Amino acid sequence: MSNELLMCNSTQYPAHKEHKRFRGSLSQNIIVVISAYNEEVSIGSIVILTKAYADNVIVVDDGSTDRTAEVARKAGARVILQESSKGKAESLKTGFMAANDLGADIIVTMYPDGQHNPADIPKLVAPIIKGEAEMVNGSRYLSHPGKNAPVYRLIVQTIQNTTAKMNFNLKITDVQSGFRAYAASTKNIFRFSGKKAAIENEMLAEADRSGIRITEVEIEGYNNPGTSIRNPAKYILGVLKTVAAGIEANEPLYFYSVPGFALATCGFYMGFKLMEAFFLGSTSLNFGPTFLMVFLAITGAYMTLRGIIEHSMAGAAKKTESA
Repeated sequence: MSNELLMCNSTQYPAHKEHKRFRGSLSQNIIVVISAYNEEVSIGSIVILTKAYADNVIVVDDGSTDRTAEVARKAGARVILQESSKGKAESLKTGFMAANDLGADIIVTMYPDGQHNPADIPKLVAPIIKGEAEMVNGSRYLSHPGKNAPVYRLIVQTIQNTTAKMNFNLKITDVQSGFRAYAASTKNIFRFSGKKAAIENEMLAEADRSGIRITEVEIEGYNNPGTSIRNPAKYILGVLKTVAAGIEANEPLYFYSVPGFALATCGFYMGFKLMEAFFLGSTSLNFGPTFLMVFLAITGAYMTLRGIIEHSMAGAAKKTESA
């Protein structure tokens, strides 16, 4: 196995220092869960660095076609193989179950590509150890919202923060952070469906609904040289898609009923004006305007009704969960 697959570039984590006393001074069983897909270049170094701050590192290989599992295992991780790619939500579910089986007191999630500095783990778990929170979100923007960030990322950050307040009623500055710590007692509040919203958003929504204490700590963010260059347009479109999915999952009344009511109102208004003109003899019922009127009215009514039904079902589900 080549050294470059196991050892990281020393400049990638300038803030990383070996904290040899950290593990020995804690009684909590800290387990890190990493969902990985085709990350053979970075996973070895991430596992090696993370082991300095955790009792165990679990890597869930989400159907990788490269040597991710082999490199992670040789670096010292417990590797769980998923034969086919099932997505991050299913990988995290598998990882949380494995961490629970190993008796985890605190579960930490992080990305496998070098975005997160393992040296921040002590800072991340500290509020849980002190009994101040059950979930800790690592934020790259807590103290420096615009630090080293291009304009398009600032735009995206503003959109995400606004929708977070709408969806979760939480003051979260980095809603898409995958670097988080969870008290083991929270494991049963997460469904890990990831069907509509991104799993990071879904877990925030479920944590908010459960009433657990959530706090943020500042973390350092690093860009993997292989993934740091992104097309801003594609990035923004991807985030908007995620934001829309989050609103649909958490606020169906806003997502469906508000625009649906507007469409239905337009349709019925057009119908009223067309019928008024027809009976006054000033116009005839042409196919185009008539079809548009019917389409807007039916579509709007359907969206309004769907939003009301999904909102009611979500409310019933929340009451069932709380009970």
